[in-house]
Amino acid sequence: MSVDYISDPAKQWFVLRVSYGRALKAVELISNRQIAHCLPLHRVMKLVNNKRRKVTEPLIPGLIFVYAEAEKVKELLNDYNPNSLLSYYYDHFHADSFGKNPPLTIAEEAMRNFIRATSASHDDVRVISRRYCHFKSGDRVRVTGGDFKGVEGRVARAAGQQRVIVELEGLCLVATAYIPSGLLSIIPT
Repeated sequence: MSVDYISDPAKQWFVLRVSYGRALKAVELISNRQIAHCLPLHRVMKLVNNKRRKVTEPLIPGLIFVYAEAEKVKELLNDYNPNSLLSYYYDHFHADSFGKNPPLTIAEEAMRNFIRATSASHDDVRVISRRYCHFKSGDRVRVTGGDFKGVEGRVARAAGQQRVIVELEGLCLVATAYIPSGLLSIIPT
């Protein structure tokens, strides 16, 4: 997915669960339905047949993001979903008028930053826990150059380096690779 997609006020970014190890099958299903989606991948070193190999795997295992109307997502999950391949990921911090958790949706601007951060050709992008993330200040910044140009988030020290943190509210924090201070500009509030 590119950040250059055309915004549509009728569509939202939904977070869907993918049954274990079937992310590529889910991408095929979603692509066949011509639904825009994002499955961030990264390369990691793994032991395969007693040899260290770089393998590509989902950055956030078990989740895929789809950009569509609510009805189209519901249709995808109900009509053509063999063996429970996909299901909603629910927002556990909010409740609807019936007291149930609604499906989690991500704000469009947050999703654009997430796509920019995860589509950079960098192996050091990672999902981090809030407790391992030490924010320097409350300032929001924009990266002005390099692989992460255009990413907006908050500056933090994570994994021993200065990084920009993109937050997907209700889901996770994603840290870019090291960003030097000269490539950051503060976004006025």
